[in-house]
Amino acid sequence: MAGNPPKRKVSRSNTRSRRAQWKAAPITLTATVENGKTVYSRPHQAKVVTDSQGTELFLEYKGRKVADV
Repeated sequence: MAGNPPKRKVSRSNTRSRRAQWKAAPITLTATVENGKTVYSRPHQAKVVTDSQGTELFLEYKGRKVADV
């Protein structure tokens, strides 16, 4: 159920200045070197392992297979 109704009107200036504090954070990427190429990936996320044709084989995390695709 919703909270209590407002006790008084909030001005447009206060509302907008409060909303202005919400900011989108940039995505953190880590650089790793694989087969002589620098690959950027998100930390703490499983990545998809593909074969030479580009077929997705499985998900890998910290060098271990964690799930089938």
